[in-house]
Formats: sequence, C-alpha cells, structure tokens
Amino acid sequence: MILETKRLAILETDRLRLRPLVEADAADLLPLMDDPEVMAYWDCPEIDDPDLVAEIVRAELAEMRAGRAVYWSIRTLSEGAFVGCCDLSEIDRRHKRAEIGFMLGRGAWGEGYALEATQAVVGFAAASGLRRLAARTHVGNRRSEGLLARLGFQEEGMLRGHVLRDGERRDCRLFGLLL
Repeated sequence: MILETKRLAILETDRLRLRPLVEADAADLLPLMDDPEVMAYWDCPEIDDPDLVAEIVRAELAEMRAGRAVYWSIRTLSEGAFVGCCDLSEIDRRHKRAEIGFMLGRGAWGEGYALEATQAVVGFAAASGLRRLAARTHVGNRRSEGLLARLGFQEEGMLRGHVLRDGERRDCRLFGLLL
C-alpha cells in the first residue's frame, strides 16, 4: 500500500533523524519561518507570530491524518538539534506521485543536511510505492535547484506568475523525478 500514514516512518541517515512532525515542533519552526533569508524563496514572507506557525503545523498534521502528506522534522543524531523540516505533500495514490519540499535553518546551510534528508525522503517515497516526485522552486533559488539536480530531478517547465507574494507575481520552476 502506498504510504501507510497510520504508522509513519522515522528515517535515519548517517547524521540525521527525520521524525514525523508533532505539534510541539512549531516552537522550533518559528525561528526558521521568521528568518527573511530562509523565507526568501517561499510562497509567503517571514512569519513572526507563534500562533500562526502553530496553526500551520496543526494544518500539516491534519493533512498527515488524512493521508495527503507526510511532514518530518530534521534533527541531528549527535545532539538532537533541530535543523529544519522536509515533506511529501500533494500525495496522489492513484497516480503514485507526490511533491517533495524542504526547509533548513541558515545555521545548517552548507553542511549537506538538505541533500542527506531529501535522499532519505526520496528513498522512502520509492519504497512506499510512489513512482514520481515533483518539486517547485522560485526562480533565483539556485541552492534548491542545485540540490534537486544532484538528486536527479530534471527541470520540466516554468510556471509563470505562479505565486503572488508581497504584491508581485513570481515565476516558479517545476522539476520532476521518476522513481
């Protein structure tokens, strides 16, 4: 069965543990979502309201319960330090596809954590029966585009004016990976 969400997996890599998101993770997500550099290429600007971040986490948990997504917090194995989150969302069991996403705090940039975590999520997706992953980046997000290329994703097109942020339309690139 594709992505049995009743028993969500804890994924481990050489340096990281990816644990399914829980409501308490909102406190760790707040500093990331309040950082303008972390949020520069997201669909919304930074968020400094802890209640709003908690509401976002609750909505993500509801998506998980409904089987439409899996969200993980990313922590180091050595110290248990929170470094970010990643997810499979828009899960479509009929067509065996989903969208992959990730967000890391600035302190974790350049450490290879994003690659390590997303490799684990891609492996989980393949083992769960998914056969296609999509990813979307805002134009100019070279770090994410480079990471997706290292994972084997191919650019598939441009979504012109796809996101309205700060009163301006932003273009997004669409990437895909067949598993």
